[in-house]
Amino acid sequence: MNGNGNGEAATSAAQNEDAPVLRLTAQPVSVPPAFRLAGRAARPDGTVVEAGSVPIGNGRAVIMAGPCSVESREQILAAARAVKAAGADMLRGGAYKPRTSPYDFQGLGEQALEWLAEARRATGLPVVTEVVSPEDVELVGEHADLLQVGARNMQNYALLKKLAAAPWPVLLKRGPSATIQEWLLAAEYLLAGGNPNVVLCERGIRTFETAMRNTLDLAAVALLKELTHLPVIVDPSHATGRRSLVAPASRAALAIGADGLLIEVHPSPQEALSDGAQSLAPEEFRALMTGLRQSALAASV
Repeated sequence: MNGNGNGEAATSAAQNEDAPVLRLTAQPVSVPPAFRLAGRAARPDGTVVEAGSVPIGNGRAVIMAGPCSVESREQILAAARAVKAAGADMLRGGAYKPRTSPYDFQGLGEQALEWLAEARRATGLPVVTEVVSPEDVELVGEHADLLQVGARNMQNYALLKKLAAAPWPVLLKRGPSATIQEWLLAAEYLLAGGNPNVVLCERGIRTFETAMRNTLDLAAVALLKELTHLPVIVDPSHATGRRSLVAPASRAALAIGADGLLIEVHPSPQEALSDGAQSLAPEEFRALMTGLRQSALAASV
């Protein structure tokens, strides 16, 4: 018995000596060659995108805030003044609103663009708004400083090619089911077509979870800071769909390295024609901004 036992032990030891050893080491992130322009190697120091007078990607978090949709002249002017007073850097507001249901409010189009431009003149805030159709790029560009490609249009290649040849910077939102590679390849369309001024926006992805509107992929933000030189911001409003989660999601986004936030603020969220449940009231936005400033000061100590 003892002899057999020793033989088995010796055999086992020999097998263990030959067994591969698992060593956990940090590996460099592999960047697919398809990202020849969007990959960080193209611009190791990072890209700073100028939207009006606001630089995005220079190390200071940029806050873009305003209602989901422009509903009236009074509403957008009130929202612009409120977010300006609270410390926002840019005004957001939708003139064209692609909606899941054809019966939902679709936006006021050119009239809304004119009111956005008036709000810019009144407050000095550069404007970010969505463009839906290639035919509307010039019109939107005449009234806005940063042209947004919404999540539904991330892979609208006709629109991307039109924007690639346009003189305005582009905010490219991630599609609800898009992989990071698909997202960066959409950005590559813009860069390859001649527009170097691209900002990426994580706005949540579709998963099995139903408690929130989407699932906020903050790990994607950290990974993108390794993969690409383009600025990356986060939309905590669409990512969560819940007003109560916007503040903690905002803090988390900035903590993980986002270059800014896109936040929905409405003078009367309960009366909003779109996305009222995820929109902050002016006083809630003011409290959020105070908290973010305090966090920034604490981080600098």
